[in-house]
Amino acid sequence: MHHSTHRLRKTPLLGGLLLLVALGLSACGEMPGSSSQIDPHRRAFAVSEAQSLQARGARVWCVPFARNLSGVEIRGNAKTWWQKAQGDFDVSKTPSIGAVMAFRATSSMPLGHVAVVSELIDDRMLRVDHANWHRNQVSLGMTVIDVSDKNDWSKVRLESNPGAFGRVYPITGFIRPNS
Repeated sequence: MHHSTHRLRKTPLLGGLLLLVALGLSACGEMPGSSSQIDPHRRAFAVSEAQSLQARGARVWCVPFARNLSGVEIRGNAKTWWQKAQGDFDVSKTPSIGAVMAFRATSSMPLGHVAVVSELIDDRMLRVDHANWHRNQVSLGMTVIDVSDKNDWSKVRLESNPGAFGRVYPITGFIRPNS
């Protein structure tokens, strides 16, 4: 048993193949859109990819992390995702688990930002998993509150540090993965 574990570590291609098979099989038993949590296999894959980049000294960005975690196959800077999603994906102003939260570009965030909704807490609070909110880091389960006047998720604050919600960020909406 120990020998095969050692060999699996030496052959990352085989390990990756096994992960893809597991991802494929896990999708068979779930109804699309019925999930009450992020797919743990997708989360493990997204985190693993980010760790691999960090180990090589490469940057971890929000876009590839969100794409790996959500399955929303959009390319380009985060600020372009909302427009690119129109017609190809279900877009909404209402959050749902697994949806990509698209942040508008701002002067302090000129490329925009994307995060994946990982938990719905109540009508005005949720949690996201995302990368590069803290430079080159992955943040899992970060709390987000809706601070918009109309309760429409157009403005949010994130709990960037425990117990401290930061500045207000504009949101364009939520992009749901295709089933």
